[in-house]
Amino acid sequence: MRHLVINSCQAALNVFAKLQWLAPLVVRLFFGYFWLETGWAKLHNLDGAIARFVDWGIPYAAFNAPLSAGTEFVGGVLLMLGLVTRLTSAVMIFNLIVAIALVVIKNVHGFDDFVELDEFVDILIFFWLIVAGPGTVSLDALIAKRFGLNVKGMN
Repeated sequence: MRHLVINSCQAALNVFAKLQWLAPLVVRLFFGYFWLETGWAKLHNLDGAIARFVDWGIPYAAFNAPLSAGTEFVGGVLLMLGLVTRLTSAVMIFNLIVAIALVVIKNVHGFDDFVELDEFVDILIFFWLIVAGPGTVSLDALIAKRFGLNVKGMN
């Protein structure tokens, strides 16, 4: 009986190992789409986005609102494609840190509030993409393979 359990566990682990490529792809597609959609909505209502930036006290709102919206939209597209994933994730983290520092932190009254921020969870996902890489099903991996590069997280 013990060998049956061990063999079953090993078989399940082998299946999961063969599906390693799926996790970064699914995260990139869904998370990327979220940011594409968010950026798209802001770009198509720039007056509203600028007004919110003004209300939040963000300096140069007429410049920063379209910049932030464009970053989200383009970042979402690049994530979905798996193109310059690590760099894109770093830029998105910067965008989120600015949002936390200038807007969101005003509503944080303790550590529990901080770790429950959506922005904090988003930063952790981007951090995971930086460290783990875009996965084998990505344009980054295709480009690395084409140029004979052996980059962790893409093979």
